[in-house]
Amino acid sequence: MKRIVPIGIVIVLLIVVAFFIGKRFGVKQEERIVGEIIDSLEVAPTPVLKYGIPVDSFALQSDVVGRNESLGKILGKLGVSGRTIHKIAKLSKSTFDVRKIKRGNNWVGFFEKDSMMALKYWVYEIDKTDYIVYELKDSLTVTTGQKEVQVVLKEATGTIESSFWNAMVDNGVNPLLSNKLSDIYAWSIDFFGIKKGDQFKVIYEENYVDSVPIGLGKIQAALINHMGKDYWGIRFKNGEKMGYYDEEGQNLQKAFLKAPLKYSRVSSGFSYARKHPVLKIVRPHLGVDYAAATGTPVRSIGDGVVTKRAYQRRGAGNYVEIKHNGVYKTQYMHLNGFAKGIKAGVRVEQGQVIGYVGRTGLATGPHLDFRVFRNGHAINPLKMESPSGDSITVNLMPRFKTVSDSVVKRLQAINKNQISNPAILDSIPTSDIAESVK
Repeated sequence: MKRIVPIGIVIVLLIVVAFFIGKRFGVKQEERIVGEIIDSLEVAPTPVLKYGIPVDSFALQSDVVGRNESLGKILGKLGVSGRTIHKIAKLSKSTFDVRKIKRGNNWVGFFEKDSMMALKYWVYEIDKTDYIVYELKDSLTVTTGQKEVQVVLKEATGTIESSFWNAMVDNGVNPLLSNKLSDIYAWSIDFFGIKKGDQFKVIYEENYVDSVPIGLGKIQAALINHMGKDYWGIRFKNGEKMGYYDEEGQNLQKAFLKAPLKYSRVSSGFSYARKHPVLKIVRPHLGVDYAAATGTPVRSIGDGVVTKRAYQRRGAGNYVEIKHNGVYKTQYMHLNGFAKGIKAGVRVEQGQVIGYVGRTGLATGPHLDFRVFRNGHAINPLKMESPSGDSITVNLMPRFKTVSDSVVKRLQAINKNQISNPAILDSIPTSDIAESVK
């Protein structure tokens, strides 16, 4: 009996060991088999889409709308029946007026890859981003779509030699950027007085579709050195309102615009003794003349109410007078005509077009005679100081200072010979600047 017990224990141990060895071998075998199955599977490639349609499934034909071509003419050439074309035009009424198809715009046809080569989809590009898809299957459908817009953040810098526009062109920058900058700084810099040697640095967005630039986005930050003084512009959300602020958090938007015109030059200044160009006598000229082309839009420099819209044959010609508050009123003279809806009693907003440059009244050429009155007395518009808009609130100031310090550092680092086009502002919390770059 004493020998039987050890032998039994040995047998039990052998069985247990054999079980675990077999189990382990089985698991490895299972893992190997599963691995082989996974390796043998082919991962389906991601379909290439164009306007949301899989390109590989169709044969494509692209062209542009030709002269005097309509939806009917184009689809007719592509083999679509007149009955179907009529149904499509009718179905499209609530989505897109087919009569608005423009010459030169792109279109793409998607044909079945078989002997019939039937047209299944026809896509018309309304503009650079929007398009409309006509599905020509058993049940006709009309849908709209929009191409993905990629926003790229860019930097630019330059020195003024003749004008802001030319400085942009000389530095390979979209010249329309100068218009955006003039809007931002309209309350602090007179862009008609930009001097040779003035400099600019700017961080801005440019929009792309299909790797092709389609226009400018927002300016995120800018620095303009005008006549030796730095003017900062930092885009920031102050409460619920987006705006531009200097490095100390002061709003760049003032109560009044710096000038009532975007493109002009000062041809005659404020004077108490000026020889009149028509009457040839010396008398006060209590305003500023801005020479500009006939038809140039004239803007109200601030919110207010139109108190006069009249004509003075031997003086101001067509003119508008606006009362802004209990202290200030402005006059805009020698207008070629008035903007729609401008009449006495109408409230206007800052920057709203109220008329157009002309030479009515006593004038030798097209210009705007612009006058400002404070408490009933004429003052020199070029020397008028305007109060600021709302500054950064106290509770947001720490966050703004973080953004401001980063932006200032970034703008100062921009080198004319080393312009970069970063995808994002690495050191700046973009959620605090206007809208995040997407």
